[in-house]
Amino acid sequence: MRTWFDSELGQYVLAREQAWFDAVSVDLFGFNAMQVGHCGVECLRANRMPHRFCGGLEEGELRCLPEQLPIASQSLDLLALPHVLEFSVHPHQVLREAERVLRPEGRLLITGFNPLSLWGLRRSFNRHATDWPWRGRFIHLTRLKDWLALLGFELAGGRMACYVPPFEHAAWIKRFAFLEAAGDRWWALGGGVYQIHAVKRVHGMRLIAPKWEGHWLPRPTWASSTRNSLNKDG
Repeated sequence: MRTWFDSELGQYVLAREQAWFDAVSVDLFGFNAMQVGHCGVECLRANRMPHRFCGGLEEGELRCLPEQLPIASQSLDLLALPHVLEFSVHPHQVLREAERVLRPEGRLLITGFNPLSLWGLRRSFNRHATDWPWRGRFIHLTRLKDWLALLGFELAGGRMACYVPPFEHAAWIKRFAFLEAAGDRWWALGGGVYQIHAVKRVHGMRLIAPKWEGHWLPRPTWASSTRNSLNKDG
């Protein structure tokens, strides 16, 4: 995937995803932020948390599986999953790990390829391809939202990007650049890439007071004296 990001089509995707990561992560505060996968791309470069690191199967500060993160539970304030789910054998387990390692109110940033787009259409014609990114299993956005809701995540934002057809050459990508603005307005769900910002919600306990019967409660002595004084004053 890192090699594909160096291609002209990959640079087109990377530029739009990086702009979104920068805009969203710059105002997210905490202490610990982690990016899983694609450590050659600093998705969280704009974030200002004191401890930011990357882990995955490739080179990085931490070598690990996305499905088995060697991170203590509830220790991260921010977790980024750039194109991790569609290349995982168990994407739901990756989300389970994300829920485990994030603190309550922790933020989760996800990018993925949209199967209901021209990018998904091209993948359907290259279903048995072994090259990136067409070898991945593109996950429907509605399915991803259902998984997040089941794990207690709440959507805080998101958008589509990359409305230009997946041309391999920059000249053709530039020629169809007008589709970026037109896609946001007329074809909002047809972008080649979706970008999701979710928050881990943990609903706290609420104490329920007993429903006392007021007729047997002792009446405070100051109540009658206050009432008498008010009556005297008019």
